[in-house]
Amino acid sequence: MENREKLAALEAVLFAAGDPLPLDVLGEALGISDQEMTVLTAALQEELEQSHRGLTLVQVGDKLQLATKPAFGGIVEDALSPIRRKSLSAAVLETLTVIAYRQPVTRAEVEDIRGVRSEYAIRTLLQLGLIREMGRKDTLGRPSLYGTSEEFLRAFGIASLDELPQMGRLLPDGPDAVQEKMVLPEG
Repeated sequence: MENREKLAALEAVLFAAGDPLPLDVLGEALGISDQEMTVLTAALQEELEQSHRGLTLVQVGDKLQLATKPAFGGIVEDALSPIRRKSLSAAVLETLTVIAYRQPVTRAEVEDIRGVRSEYAIRTLLQLGLIREMGRKDTLGRPSLYGTSEEFLRAFGIASLDELPQMGRLLPDGPDAVQEKMVLPEG
């Protein structure tokens, strides 16, 4: 198979899959080395950009996926979903933040950090596929451990958790100021 055919085959497989596919699986299917896969990936991304198509190539960790260019996201959403997706509540976003920065973490640990029950928020995040159960903690009761999913990375447009902002950057006065500003319930 020549390079043009490999490029077309890569695009076809990614289009048909819909979900991200591991680079090694793609390379094996195309019968090419890791180095050739890197070159082919760059060539497909360049072709998508230069031909002014509505798709882009997204790499999430060691996986590739075809996705809609951000400029056309609203149009695609309007066409495919007449009922707009509900945005996440503050409680659900707060729970997601705790899980993203502390993973793997149990529900009890999330609740300890937030100071309120988090069952609903965790159930919502699981249903949306933004978090996943990562196993069980080796303690009494063997509670579930939660962490973020690939869907989380896609939803926030990042390739890995390393791209999350540092916690100190999120807080106006630095992380130590949080403890000073916390108001703990009397009890």
